[in-house]
Amino acid sequence: MFARKIHVEVSEPGGPRPCPVAWLDSFCMRSFTGRSAFDETLPVSDGRMEAGLRVDLDALRAAMEDWMTRKFGQGKRIRLKLTVE
Repeated sequence: MFARKIHVEVSEPGGPRPCPVAWLDSFCMRSFTGRSAFDETLPVSDGRMEAGLRVDLDALRAAMEDWMTRKFGQGKRIRLKLTVE
C-alpha cells in the first residue's frame, strides 16, 4: 500500500525479536497517538509495517520507542531498530 516496507525489531538482551503487531497497531492508531505526522503508517504483521515517503523514520522510531516504553515497557526502556526493506 505505501512506498516503504519497514522491518521493526525490539532490541533485547537475548537478541532482537520482531515487534508484536499489536504494539505496532496500537501506535499507528491516530486516536491514541494524536500524531498526524504518522498517518501514513500501516502495521502489517509482527515486525513489519509500511510507511509513506513523507514519514521521517528517525522521528517515527523515537516516537514509537517513547509510546511503547510507556504502554508496554513495564518500567523498562524499549529500544527499536527500523530497517527499510
